[in-house]
Amino acid sequence: MRTGIFVGSFDPFTIGHADIVRRALPLFDRVVIGVGVNERKQYMYSTDVRVDTIKRIYAGEAKIEVKAYSDLTIDFAHREQAQFIIKGVRSLKDFEYEREQADVNRQIGCVETVLLYADPTLASISSSLVRELIHFGKDVSGLVPPLLQDVADR
Repeated sequence: MRTGIFVGSFDPFTIGHADIVRRALPLFDRVVIGVGVNERKQYMYSTDVRVDTIKRIYAGEAKIEVKAYSDLTIDFAHREQAQFIIKGVRSLKDFEYEREQADVNRQIGCVETVLLYADPTLASISSSLVRELIHFGKDVSGLVPPLLQDVADR
């Protein structure tokens, strides 16, 4: 079974993230969306909210699982028996960072990284941008999946 993990803090999950998942689905038998938890980081939304909202988006998709994790991505990949780490790339800066991570993950964990380039119309969308807009009370309905709009409005 070809398993890929798509990992991030997803604080919040955006339409850019959803596009990467949509494009990754045909490539894998199973996609695990790993919601990263870093105790040194402050989140706008709790882990439970982030996991639950993403689960709601993909409730009808049998190939997708959503789980929180707080250890190294490579350890999460091994635990999920994933052969691939799925990453979205929006820019040259993203590419350089992800290439370095991919090299390390291949060296220490024998897991390959699949880079999916962002749709150019979505490349400027980031969770940090969405958080900033929410902070200032702006409408983010075009930046997050429809099922997340009620969460973003809180």
